[in-house]
Amino acid sequence: MSDIMTAPHQDPAMTFENAASMGLSREEWDLILTRLGRTPNLCELGIFSAMWSEHCSYKSSKKWLKTLPTEGPQVIQGPGENAGAVDIGDGLAAIFKIESHNHPSFIEPYQGAATGVGGILRDVFTMGARPVALLNALRFGAADHEKTRHLLSGVVSGIGGYGNCIGIPTIGGEVNFDASYNGNILVNAMAIGLANSDRIFRSAATGPGNPVIYVGAKTGRDGIHGATMASAEFSDETESKRPTVQVGDPFTGKLLMEACLELMASDSVLAIQDMGAAGLTSSSVEMASKGGLGMEMDLDLVPAREDGMSAYELMLSESQERMLMVLKPDATDTARQIFEKWDLDFMPIGKVTETGRLVLLKDGDVACDIPLAPLVDDAPEYDRPQAEMAKRPTLASADITDGRPVTEVLAELLGSVDLASRRWIYEQYDSQVMADTIAPPGGDAGLVRIHGSRRGLAASTDCTPRYVEADPRTGGAQAVAESWRNLSAIGARGLAITNNLNFGNPERPEILTQMAQSVLGMGDAARALDTPVVSGNVSLYNETDGSAILPCPVIGMVGTIEDIGAAVGMAPTAGMALVVIGQTAETDDGWLGVSLYARNLAGSPDAAPPPVDLQAERRNGLFVQQQIADGLITAAHDISDGGLAVAVAEMCIAGRIGAQVALPDGGNRHGWAFGEDQARYIVATSDAGALLAEAKAAGVPAAAIGSTRDAGELQFGDENAISLEDLSNLVEATIPALMSGG
Repeated sequence: MSDIMTAPHQDPAMTFENAASMGLSREEWDLILTRLGRTPNLCELGIFSAMWSEHCSYKSSKKWLKTLPTEGPQVIQGPGENAGAVDIGDGLAAIFKIESHNHPSFIEPYQGAATGVGGILRDVFTMGARPVALLNALRFGAADHEKTRHLLSGVVSGIGGYGNCIGIPTIGGEVNFDASYNGNILVNAMAIGLANSDRIFRSAATGPGNPVIYVGAKTGRDGIHGATMASAEFSDETESKRPTVQVGDPFTGKLLMEACLELMASDSVLAIQDMGAAGLTSSSVEMASKGGLGMEMDLDLVPAREDGMSAYELMLSESQERMLMVLKPDATDTARQIFEKWDLDFMPIGKVTETGRLVLLKDGDVACDIPLAPLVDDAPEYDRPQAEMAKRPTLASADITDGRPVTEVLAELLGSVDLASRRWIYEQYDSQVMADTIAPPGGDAGLVRIHGSRRGLAASTDCTPRYVEADPRTGGAQAVAESWRNLSAIGARGLAITNNLNFGNPERPEILTQMAQSVLGMGDAARALDTPVVSGNVSLYNETDGSAILPCPVIGMVGTIEDIGAAVGMAPTAGMALVVIGQTAETDDGWLGVSLYARNLAGSPDAAPPPVDLQAERRNGLFVQQQIADGLITAAHDISDGGLAVAVAEMCIAGRIGAQVALPDGGNRHGWAFGEDQARYIVATSDAGALLAEAKAAGVPAAAIGSTRDAGELQFGDENAISLEDLSNLVEATIPALMSGG
């Protein structure tokens, strides 16, 4: 093997200009030279650039991620593995993670979204879990932007195309629109799987001399330098980056999933790693470094679908449906038979070593010989400067409201793209495959039966970017709190979270502030609600020509419900009392700062977002969960975008039932109806007296505000009623009209 001071296989001499083209700074180039003691060749420089990219190294976010709570009695595996794992009882673990595929989805929406789904599924089944549910969190540009319809159509088709073909139900998600995403959409995919809690597989390589095996599909030239591209800003030349977008094959993905799960059941696997971002580079480097070992691979043995691929191309390709594993020495034949049965490539390409180095052979020569420590443990970690943020003023409702009827304003809000039904989107996803879905998309949280039992696994994704922009710490906490409310509203208890931090360029102090402070807020809420962070993803440089997206730290929360028969939806029946949990009968105004009301009807005046009381969130959520379990609450919906009136309308539309709602005698009716105050729910009950008594005993604010009725209309106070059919048509027509060009 080569000496550390002697360059292996000589490519044309690499310079700083080469490094800069791969996203490395002058300081990072100089650090590479120092760590190697020589100039790297092309393959080695490519490996450094991929492993030191934001996407792989978290060099700008690591400091802040360390502040998050990651432990708890339910946590089996926290951040640092392919996915997180929590104990859900009965010898089972929920394995889950969320990850971004933002830049690829803007360049090539179908393949970008499809491979995002495929990648997150591999992260889950790599841990030994069978995937049971998918969710997503999507952000698109303004509804009237020239690219929005094309991007929305492609992304939704890609998500459905992969998830439906591989046979995993999509049970939830969220879709938002804002002009800040015109040039940089967000596509975050989440997967959840189930595994035996004592049969979870990890990625650390073990046993010097053990074989390193490549399995799955062949390697091509698609996706080369995808991780680096995902760690750079977009510009007018974005379309030229199509070659860095991977191409997915869900049918091969299905074969790979079944083969891996079968092999894991044979007790042959010592370590396994998905070839995700940075492909063979990240999988080999991470496996060896986590095990404190080294790895040697012969790249001539890598199954390739194109002739003449260089070491650089083989190591940096992000072709899909591939895995790297370390097997027990005597398990190779067993493993080969399994993968050949599933018609997949199976090739021993190397071995684990004790050198602490990554050594790559190609064409009878040494193509790479570098120490692993600088790639991972000694990778750059930055404490970038933050900017001072001016505290936004509290907005008085009277400053932006008028005297229009509540129903008139309600109709205007419900007809907006912000509150329109997402049915056109989620009906393209198969939510019923596997036959265990209890609550499909369209409600507060998705719910699947834990197969063969009465227990359920609930999940939700959420974030309100306009809150994060206004006050990052409050916005970060609110994203966790709303996810908690989504689960509570169906009767489930949140256990843990995964996060996807989508921000602009962290080298700009104002963007770093958004990220750092939102992570601190996220940590505040995770601690208060006992929902530690067990996995996640950071996606930075989400901006185009210097214009950043609205900050979007998405939360994916997973929890359980003990009896799926007790779970409720948001659709009430006639003759039910409507009770608001989280406010009293004396409440006659609400928080309109940064609300949809302020954004859509008042020109978004500069204001603070609604405060988040985490103790109230916990108390009110636990109360709602308990009353659902006891059968006293028969339908529930958390109050979020659009406020109380919108929540009531959505319940009535879901149940196809009318309602009479009392308005406060004084105060500000629009503030009361459309304020986005937190920690609140609308619930339906057949015994309002009993529910209010329980609330009083628990110290939970609550008030009866009306009742459901057979009449096909919704009425607020003495105002003219509005037809439920008209409201439903408003909600259902907006997205189809957008997609038809209407």
